[in-house]
Amino acid sequence: MCILLHLYSLSFLPIILSSIFLYKWLNTSNQKNPPPFPPRLPILGNLHQLWKAPHHSLHSLSQKYGDLMLLRLGSKPTLVVSSANAAQEIMKTYDIIFSNRPESTPAGKLLYKGKDVAFANYGEYWRQMKSICTLQLLSTTRVRSFRSIREEETASMVEKIVKSIPSVVNLRETFVTLTNDVLCRAAFGRKYARDERANFGVLLKKFVELLGEFAMGDFVPWLGWIDRVNCLEDRLDKVAKALDAVLERFVDEHLDSNSNRRAKVKDFVDVLLEVQKDNTAGVLMDRESIKAVILDTFAAGTDTSSALMEWAMSELLRHPKALKKLQEEVRRINRGKESVNEQDLEKMEYLKAVIKETLMLHPPLALLVFREAREDVKINGYDIAARTQVIINAWAIQRDPSFWEEPNEFHPERFLTSAVDFKGQHFQLIPFGAGRRSCPGILFATIGAELALANLIYAFNWALPDGAQGDTLDMSESSGITIHRRDPLLAVATPYLFT
Repeated sequence: MCILLHLYSLSFLPIILSSIFLYKWLNTSNQKNPPPFPPRLPILGNLHQLWKAPHHSLHSLSQKYGDLMLLRLGSKPTLVVSSANAAQEIMKTYDIIFSNRPESTPAGKLLYKGKDVAFANYGEYWRQMKSICTLQLLSTTRVRSFRSIREEETASMVEKIVKSIPSVVNLRETFVTLTNDVLCRAAFGRKYARDERANFGVLLKKFVELLGEFAMGDFVPWLGWIDRVNCLEDRLDKVAKALDAVLERFVDEHLDSNSNRRAKVKDFVDVLLEVQKDNTAGVLMDRESIKAVILDTFAAGTDTSSALMEWAMSELLRHPKALKKLQEEVRRINRGKESVNEQDLEKMEYLKAVIKETLMLHPPLALLVFREAREDVKINGYDIAARTQVIINAWAIQRDPSFWEEPNEFHPERFLTSAVDFKGQHFQLIPFGAGRRSCPGILFATIGAELALANLIYAFNWALPDGAQGDTLDMSESSGITIHRRDPLLAVATPYLFT
C-alpha cells in the first residue's frame, strides 16, 4: 500500500516543486539583531544543505557565517553553534533557557510521548526522572556494581575471538554484541537467548536508525503527508509496538514472584520498580515511564559505545606507534595476569588518552541532541527568539585549531599533559554534552570501552587483513544520529597470551 501511495505521489512532484518557487519566502521576525544567516529557499529554507553529513555541511557554513548562525529548517528557526565559547553560552550561562527539546515525531512515537529522559521536555517530570537516572541507575556505586558483568562479557568476547582464529574478526559485530549483552544484563538481569538476541538486536538497530530519521512534518507541517507516503509513520509504529512487547515481557518477569530470574545485583528494572512502588520520585512514574527510561539507556549505551570502540581500534590500526605504545602500557601493568580487570584501568594513562582522543575526533553524536529556547534571549549581542531550535556541532567544536594543535590528527599524547576532560567542564571537548541536558551515562560508557580495548590489546596483536597498511584504511563515515564507520572494521588477531 505504501509503495502504491509513493508511486501515486510522484505524479504530483512537478506541481509541488513548481509551487515551492511560486511562494514568496516569508521571514518576518521581531528580532532586532538576528545572527548571520545564509540565503534560503522558499518553503524549505536551508534544509537542502543538510541532506548528507550535516556536521560537515554545517561546519562549512559556519566558517563563512560565524560561530552562531541562524538557519531556517522549513518553518523552524535554528541556531547552529560551532565554537566552544558559544557552546558555553548555551550550555552554561543560559543553560536553563536552552533546556527544552524541540518536538520530534520519531522520538515521540518510540519513547512514549516524552516519558524518557533524553528527549523529554524540561519541567518537573524531567527533573525527577533525570535525578533517578543520575542517583539511582547510573551513579558511581551502581555502575561499579556491574563490574562482574562487564568483566565476564569481556572475557567471553576474548574467548570467541580466540576460537575464531585464523578467521578475520569483524570488530563491529564484536563490539555490538558486547555492548548489547552487557546492557541486557545490567537492565534486565539476563541476556537474551541466541534467537531472542538476534531479533532484539535487529529491533535496537531499527530503533536507533529511526530516532535519527528526518520527519518532514516536523519542519514543514503542511508537507507532513510525505511521512505517510514514504511509510515513516508505519515503520515507527511497527518498531515501537515490537519494542513495547519485549519490554512488557521483562517488566512482567520482574514482577512475577515465581520467576527463575536470579540476578547477582539489582538491575535497572529492579531499581525503577522499587522507585515506582515507594513513590520516591515525587512524580507519577508508570510502566510507560519505566520502559521509556530503559529504551533511553539502550539508545545511549549500545550504539554509541560500540561506535566509540570501533573508531578507537580503527585509529590504533592506522597508527602503529600509538598501538605499540598502548600495548606496552597494558602489558607492563598487567604482566602475568590472565586478563585486565577494572582495577587495573586506573593505572593506564595512555589508554585513557586514547579514549579521549577518539571521542575528540569521532564524537558518536556529532550533533548533540537538539535543544530549544524557552524564551527570548540575547547571546553575544544577537537576539534569539523563543522556540528557536539549537544545534550544537560537537564535531566542529572539537576540531577547532584555536584550541587544538593539529586537530584532525590522532595524537593521544596531547591528553597526557592536559587537564581537559569530557565531563562537561571544558567546552572544547563535549561528546557527552554539558549542563542540565548532559548525558548521565558517561562512566557506564567509558569504563566499558576502556575494559574492552585493554583486553583486546592485552590478549592479541592486531593487523589489517591481507597485510594492508594503516594509512590505506578507509575512514569514511556513515549517516545517521550516531556516526559510525561507513564500513565495518575487519582485522586479524594473533594470540599474544595463548601461544
